[in-house]
Amino acid sequence: NQDLIYVASKCEVVTQFRNTIGLKGHLSTRLQPNHPTDDVLGISASILDGLMYGNGDAVIGINPATDNLHNLSELLKLLDHVIQEYQIPTQSCVLTHISSGIQLAEKNVPIDLMFQSIAGTQLANEGFGISLDLIQEGYDATLSLKRGTIGQNVMYFETGQGSALSSNAHHGVDQQTLETRAYAVARKYNPLLVNTVVGFIGPEYLFNGKQIIRAGLEDHFCGKLLGVPMGCDICYTNHADADQNDMDVLLTLFGAAGINFIMGIPGSDDVMLNYQTTSFHDALYLRQLLGLKPAPEFSAWLEQQGIFKQQNSQICWADHMPDQFSRLLMN
Repeated sequence: NQDLIYVASKCEVVTQFRNTIGLKGHLSTRLQPNHPTDDVLGISASILDGLMYGNGDAVIGINPATDNLHNLSELLKLLDHVIQEYQIPTQSCVLTHISSGIQLAEKNVPIDLMFQSIAGTQLANEGFGISLDLIQEGYDATLSLKRGTIGQNVMYFETGQGSALSSNAHHGVDQQTLETRAYAVARKYNPLLVNTVVGFIGPEYLFNGKQIIRAGLEDHFCGKLLGVPMGCDICYTNHADADQNDMDVLLTLFGAAGINFIMGIPGSDDVMLNYQTTSFHDALYLRQLLGLKPAPEFSAWLEQQGIFKQQNSQICWADHMPDQFSRLLMN
């Protein structure tokens, strides 16, 4: 494990859209405000909660509960309104299938990042309903919107060991090799973000906490060697032989390894996807432990808004919630 950590820590993969992600000495987070019914108030409350903890510089990204174009459009407009209203130097994403994303882009719906889950064999990707040509179409459609302010890395990919095996599309090849092949797919489209969802598929593929930790370190190491901006959803399902202590260990190891970003979910329990991952507090822990800061532009915004100021490992909090945000709680 120490080789995977040490070598990865030497690899810096930097990407940009509205801020700069992946610089050494920085740790970004995806603010994941999922809701089981896509309720706007519930999502908004989670966004506010996450921002107050300094989360959301990698992306504010929703897994939609309902995958129709009208609902997706409304969620994207909500995220765009929040980002524009408060001038937050970050980007948004609704994690729908790329075919839906292309249709929304054609309607000029405000899409910052185009999302797709990908795998390491053609057969597995066909199981996801995608091809390299379709990903290229989504990439081109998102670039055409020209929404980035300091960069045009517009793709967001998720991967995970076992995806090809679970769909019987592995051709007898081990799941780590196929996971690495997925990173080669991602690299072709200059993504802003790529993350392995390391323990999500379940114990059929990664049995316990020890295997999840090893797989996470392998994925980050291989991604960084390939020049991919790697993050990780540090997670497990309830039927795996793992618990939150295992996730704390992997989180800390990733901090030492220089991971680009992790997830931030209220209370570490995703009430829509029904799995356990990292909380808003976990990012604060790692930032204070190792002196890691959010993306520079986002860090400056946090200080400007009066949320908090960070000096090395010391976070200085405001005495009260900034007025522009506390007013939201009165409405």
